[in-house]
Amino acid sequence: MPTHEIAGKVMNELEAFHGSKPAIDTPQILIVRGMSRKRIDPEELSSIISGTMKGLGARTIDVFSEEATDIIGIMDENIRSTVEIPGETDVYGIYRLKESFESMNCHTEYSLGIIGKLAVFLVLWKDKSGMGPLFVELVVSNAEA
Repeated sequence: MPTHEIAGKVMNELEAFHGSKPAIDTPQILIVRGMSRKRIDPEELSSIISGTMKGLGARTIDVFSEEATDIIGIMDENIRSTVEIPGETDVYGIYRLKESFESMNCHTEYSLGIIGKLAVFLVLWKDKSGMGPLFVELVVSNAEA
């Protein structure tokens, strides 16, 4: 399944396609950001992500596993081939992502999965008060170096 097809399915399912924008769009990696029009309670984010990944047919990967570390490293290489980023690859940045959003009073959930030779990383975050939009960030990347 092509990267744009996966992104379209996810953004449409989350009602975040309208107004979404690609941050990076290359043959190796697609990063899309958007805001969902769905009214979702912050406590439901985990089940929404799980259902979305299941609907794609993705094999979910534990983000604390060695396999995830390898995939995140490949994603980082794909980003660095497009954008200059100072410093070394930091696979633990994803772990700090949730802490960072939570320190801003946002409920955050994410999941990493594999569909064939593509990796999918989906992040949802929303203010813990339940007010405001649901933010969506999706990364679809080649999973092989």
